[in-house]
Amino acid sequence: MVPLSGCVISFNEEEHLEECLRSLDFCDEVVVLDSGSTDRTVEIAERMGARVEVNRPFPGHIEQKNLALSLARNDWVLCLDCDERVSPSLRAEIEERRAKGFPGAAGYSMPRLNWYLGRPIRHGAFWPDRKIRLFDRKSGRWGGTNPHDRVEVEGPVERLQGVIEHFPYKDLGEHLETIRDFTAIAARALREEGKRATMADIWIRPPAFFVKSFFLKLGFLDGWRGILIAALGARYTHLKWKRLARLNAEGGKK
Repeated sequence: MVPLSGCVISFNEEEHLEECLRSLDFCDEVVVLDSGSTDRTVEIAERMGARVEVNRPFPGHIEQKNLALSLARNDWVLCLDCDERVSPSLRAEIEERRAKGFPGAAGYSMPRLNWYLGRPIRHGAFWPDRKIRLFDRKSGRWGGTNPHDRVEVEGPVERLQGVIEHFPYKDLGEHLETIRDFTAIAARALREEGKRATMADIWIRPPAFFVKSFFLKLGFLDGWRGILIAALGARYTHLKWKRLARLNAEGGKK
């Protein structure tokens, strides 16, 4: 059986962490890298048998997740966010391939089933939301642009069908707060990469996102939740590029 480490980063996640860690209990170890929680997160992680490390101040999602990888004792890792769970069907698939030594693969992707305001979403921008979360860290690491990290793997990536269950927002207010915070982070990251916002980015990308999510990806089949997801995704897109344009303008005045 190939040794497997679970990797989780946390900050004030007492509401979600226990179920997340319970879904990782088939791993040989679970590493929780905390960034200075002030609630019961660390207490819960230790009670659930995780090895807890602390790194603060928070350096960014990508940087923190790569540090968590380096703390794992095993090369094969399964990474989750605190608001995610390995479903029973996904666990069975992982265990089957693990017993065979993860043959011929450097990593595995799986769909992420997002629960939104009390219901699982199977259309629109939220589905299938496929992610690479199981991989050999000798061949992969976290990349992307903060806060939208992604695993980048050199080598074959196989597709699993079992889902990661994701519970991102407890209510609409939290969704709006996340949009506010993440668009600020994303705009700063884009500026650091030298990107510039155009009028097309600000005014064409948002309605294009809505059309793609609600119509092309059949978001309307999720009813009013599908409308909200498409509309708030368009809002996110607009605010991100608008904030980048503001940062570009501020930079030009210096």
